[in-house]
This record gives sequence, C-alpha cells and structure tokens, in this order.
Amino acid sequence: MLPSLTGLEAEAADRVGALLRTSGRLGVAFSGGVDSSVLLALAVRELGADRVIAVLGVSPSLGAAERAAAHEVAAYVGARLVEVATHEGDLPAYRANGPDRCFHCKNELFVRISDEVAAAHGITAVAYGENADDVRRPDRPGSRAAARHRVLRPLADAGVDKAEVRRIAAALGLPSAARPAAPCLASRIPHFSEVTPGKLAQVERAEAALRELGFTDCRVRHHGDIARIEVPVAEIARLAGDLREPALSAVREAGFRMVAVDLAGIQSGAFTLPLVQGPGAGARHG
Repeated sequence: MLPSLTGLEAEAADRVGALLRTSGRLGVAFSGGVDSSVLLALAVRELGADRVIAVLGVSPSLGAAERAAAHEVAAYVGARLVEVATHEGDLPAYRANGPDRCFHCKNELFVRISDEVAAAHGITAVAYGENADDVRRPDRPGSRAAARHRVLRPLADAGVDKAEVRRIAAALGLPSAARPAAPCLASRIPHFSEVTPGKLAQVERAEAALRELGFTDCRVRHHGDIARIEVPVAEIARLAGDLREPALSAVREAGFRMVAVDLAGIQSGAFTLPLVQGPGAGARHG
C-alpha cells in the first residue's frame, strides 16, 4: 500500500484524483519517469489497482535501463504494466527528425493504445504525465498529439508543477523520485539528422558506460562521428580529469571516432528550443 500524503502534497493529490475519476478503467501512458510515475501512483490511489493499467511504449528509442526502471515503479505502485510495441521508426516524418518529432512519436503511442490496448483491457480513458511547467514550454509537440486523441493531462490541469511532482514522488517513496529526467534516446540526435536504430544504439551504449563510471546524469549527443558529452556542471572536472581515459575509451567503443565535452553541462531542449524560440534559447539544469 502506498504511504499516506499530508499537507500540500495531499491537497495536490486530491485535485489530481478528482480529474481521474472514471466509471471504467484508466490507461496511463507510462514511461517510468517521475511525472508519469506520480500520475500512475495517484491513479491507483484514487481508482484502485484493478482499474488502472500502465502502458509502456517499447521501441529502439527506449533504453533498456529506462524500460527496467518503468517495471520497477509499476511493481512498487502495484499497477499492472502492459508493453506495446510502437513503430515510430517506420514513419518518414519521425525519421526526418524535425522539431515536431515528438508529435509523431506520441501520436504513434496513442494510436497503438487505441488500436491494441484499450479494447483488450477495458480502458475507457487515457491520461499522460504532462505537468503545469510543461504547458508553458514551446518545445512540447507531443501535447498536440495528446489533444488530438483526447488524452487527459490531470497533473497540468490540477496546476501541479515539476517541483510539486518531485515532492509527491518523494512522499510516496517512488523509486523514480530522485532520478534525473530521461528523455527518449532520439532527443540526442540533432534535428534534421535522421533518426536510425544504429544511432540510438550508439547513444544508449555510450550513456550506459558513462553511468557505470559513476556519473549521476549524462547525455551523449550524436553528431555523426563526434559524441558531445553532457554531464552535470559539478561533474565536468571528473570527466576531464581522472575519468577522462575510461570515458574516452567507452564512448569510442560505442562507435564514435571523436569525443567532446560540453562545458554548459546537462541541457534540456538543447536542440529544439533554439528552433522554436530563436538563437540563444535553451534551458539548462543539472
């Protein structure tokens, strides 16, 4: 059973719960990240585990570590998890990797849920983990796909922002509470450079090697033969110092010929924000 919530976290959870009430079964588009984890937990809290299905889209853009983490969270929450194979890689518009790539990916997921999961599991509504901060960002084309398929966004509609999501996750003891954000592997490929399974595999292998070296978070941006590594600013000195040789070897073994370190550190929206907001735009965290 999930821990009880108190104070502001309980109030936020109640607001979300009120938006989740359905006479049937709810499907949660689930990635294992903190937003969808909190949504899944609050859905189970409100509706009961027998009326909630976590739906995980599986494709080459989902890393093995993220897939395993999603199963861990669902087990902790007590929700049934159903995997559905998504085929966004078959779509020319997705492979072309424009700023709307996430639209095609999310649209494919919601189509698969409608076509393959809803009837089989009695799902009468679908929700996903967009939060109130996401609504204000211009680089979230996946929200258009959600609107097209009438997917609910209870966290956003209840005014729950990222900081509050983290607090609820911590209060519930979710395994994802302190994990850094883990966007899909395709986000490491610059826009208008084709997304391919080979590139995604290179990125996944390089990032897994860096995590094994002890980095708390990392991105390996795919620039052809060049890998551009992002780690938290506080860990750049370790990357360029004691761990330089093992990091260099590991990333080269993943298939890159040259390796660079980005002094800006971990960046969110590094490829998309400049295209939708203009030069100089971008967000950094870490």
